[in-house]
Amino acid sequence: MCIYIHTMKFLILKTTNPNINLATEEYLFTHCDDDIFMLWQNEPTVVIGKNQNAFTELNMDYIRNNNIHIVRRITGGGAVYHDLGNVNYTFISRKKGSEGINFEYFTKPIIEALSSLGLSAELSGRNDILIDGKKVSGNAQHTSEKRVLHHGTLLFDSDLSILSDALKVDEEKIKAKAIKSVRSRVTNIKEYLKELDVHGFISLIEKFLKQKYDPELITAPTEKEISALFNKYISKEWVFPDSDYISAYTLTKKRRYPFGTVEMRIEMKNDLIRKIKIYGDFFGVKDTEELLDYLENTSINMLENKLSNISIGDYIFGMTNEDFVKHIK
Repeated sequence: MCIYIHTMKFLILKTTNPNINLATEEYLFTHCDDDIFMLWQNEPTVVIGKNQNAFTELNMDYIRNNNIHIVRRITGGGAVYHDLGNVNYTFISRKKGSEGINFEYFTKPIIEALSSLGLSAELSGRNDILIDGKKVSGNAQHTSEKRVLHHGTLLFDSDLSILSDALKVDEEKIKAKAIKSVRSRVTNIKEYLKELDVHGFISLIEKFLKQKYDPELITAPTEKEISALFNKYISKEWVFPDSDYISAYTLTKKRRYPFGTVEMRIEMKNDLIRKIKIYGDFFGVKDTEELLDYLENTSINMLENKLSNISIGDYIFGMTNEDFVKHIK
């Protein structure tokens, strides 16, 4: 489907099935060489970050009772709520040099698009776009050796009451942001563009980005092409890999840092780290599973030596090796 010429491609997904949309996104990330921009929407869905524990992040009873999808994405960061009042965007690009996580680069064109509509938007904190101090967009990234996938939400006319009821936001996160609740820190873009509906908003974002990039329009990959990834996204093993998370872990240590929340569940035997799981809304370039396998059966007293040949910041962006050791000890 993809022609390997380095030009910007543009795609609007027609389906609102979150599993198809995430499978399509990952397929384009892994199978295409071009830069791609994509707009898409999901029917009511909670999307959790790759490193999050669904059972501690979500109001499971509320979600089940309201027929809301739960899906897990390949990017880090925190849980978000999607509905048809929300618009999602994705940039898939070739990496330039050895850069890691870079939110400013990929949010800039979206901020410019909002500015073209008369909105004063800004990137704030790690990964949020704000208007008048309130969040209208959350963003996340995933990288491979040669590619980066950046995606974000645009709250246009989303049901914010469902958003706040479906997600269990950590009290420490609320305190850190000096807000009363998750509902008080988010707003809809429609509050500033009352004459538009969500379809008109999508059309204006599309028009701006077409003018900026002059992209080539492409069609979505076929159901057959994405079938393996679709099956991954609907599998319990992917969405709920830790359904038995209340297990033999003898130690739980959780702390909020400027770069996100990190929770470690550790199974100890004497001074040995027999098993370790790391949860949180942090970002990283490398897969944390590599780190966890590396640390199994390590003496806690030898942890600093064990880490001397790796950089924790590759796995938990913003964390130093020293921070990691202090967190465990």
